Amino acid sequence: MKKIYQLILKSYLGPLVLTFFIIIFILMMNFVWRYIDELVGKGLDPMVILELIVYATINMIPMGLPLAILLATIMSMGNLGENYELLAMKSAGMSLFRIMKPLIWVIGIISIGSFFVVNNLVPYANKKMFATLYDIKQQNEALEFQDGLFFNGIDNMSIRVEKQNPETNLLTGILIYDNRSNSGDMTTTIADSGYIRLSPDKRYLLVTLYNGETYEQSRNYQWYTKSSLRHHKFTRQEGKIPMTGFDFQRSDENMFGGNNSQTLDIVDLQHNIDSLDLLVQNLTTTAYGPLLRDQIFARDPDGVMPIDSIETDRSRKVHHALLLDSIATLDTRSRARVYQQALRSARSSRNSFSFDESTSKEALNQLYRNKNEWHRKLTLPISILIFFLIGAPLGAIIRRGGLGMPIVISVIFFVIYYIISISGEKFAKEGTWSSLLGMWISAILLTPLAIYLTRTANNDSPLLDMDWYIGRFKHYRDLVWGKMPKRIDNWRHKQH
Repeated sequence: MKKIYQLILKSYLGPLVLTFFIIIFILMMNFVWRYIDELVGKGLDPMVILELIVYATINMIPMGLPLAILLATIMSMGNLGENYELLAMKSAGMSLFRIMKPLIWVIGIISIGSFFVVNNLVPYANKKMFATLYDIKQQNEALEFQDGLFFNGIDNMSIRVEKQNPETNLLTGILIYDNRSNSGDMTTTIADSGYIRLSPDKRYLLVTLYNGETYEQSRNYQWYTKSSLRHHKFTRQEGKIPMTGFDFQRSDENMFGGNNSQTLDIVDLQHNIDSLDLLVQNLTTTAYGPLLRDQIFARDPDGVMPIDSIETDRSRKVHHALLLDSIATLDTRSRARVYQQALRSARSSRNSFSFDESTSKEALNQLYRNKNEWHRKLTLPISILIFFLIGAPLGAIIRRGGLGMPIVISVIFFVIYYIISISGEKFAKEGTWSSLLGMWISAILLTPLAIYLTRTANNDSPLLDMDWYIGRFKHYRDLVWGKMPKRIDNWRHKQH
């Protein structure tokens, strides 16, 4: 490899790795803040939290990688331009495309690798992440008592302690309300002191109380008029209560696959798309066909009206006119009975159609989601190439390195790209646009911009060179003000 190519790669790979990890860290902080309430106070093992963070980090790659590519490209090319290395290479006869040649190879490899990441690794991580989040949500809060407050983390039980010794874990002033009985009986326990803790396997609540009283209120079906209250004192009382939800239990991760498009690769998505396409067609046919045949035209001897038949349409109009005439000849009671029967039939048809319509809409929404996810796996590699073709000429034009101007420009372009992508995906989910247009609209709009910037940078155009704009402004200012005295003299001469 040529020395000049080694210099270019060295100046690019460092900022790329740095910006990628910074962006992933920022996105990861957003994820942590979103689920902080689910993670705090449950006594989770640190490895479980670390596992969840790893899966969430993998899920952030499709969003963070294009932005990292754009920012790193602007930084590296800007550094080369700021240090006049880019100018030296162009003076030696190297065009911009030749300078970008090693970077194009790197971006090509990253684009191909990103497809396998988003197609294989991200669905696997999503499946694991959804399963882990579900297991965390199912786990109850850790058994931690606060002085003077009720702990309601156990189903049908409330526990209040006045004070807890942090060294010996001895509880004083214990009050327990127990409503776990299926018969509705309530037990109230008061104790001077004791210990309440979970067993090592977190399946049982071990209770040891000293010097207390227990009140048991028995209820039956006549509890409003007849209820009994039993009371007894104790010096020492021990109990072992079965508990669920305090131990972290793993769920079957396959429960979160199948219908969830985010956990499928492109082959499974295509299989789902084909199946859902047939399902939507069948549901549409079964929804409208029986409605017309069995409900609306159930008593019509001619059957369902063909849309493309004019003669049948005319005969049907005559038939309906005769039917209305025959109804008009009925007496008031018979006519009311016919109207009531028609109303019941219409309501039944509406309920039947509403159920079929909701089923069809759900299948159609799943079809749109699967199509969008199928196209998303192809848009990521293309978006990486587009951001590179935008960032490289921008860095060569602005000739500014560091994290100042590159961050501003990168964020602006990424926000534009993100807004366009989200809008297109929204329209595709609603069925307003096709999935092809909705998921590719951002690439379609940004590709001409990438081509224009590349041609502009290759021709050394001062598109974003502020010194050029300032110089032109001063030139026109001097030109205007230089001619101003002559114009004033000419005007005075004409006045005289």
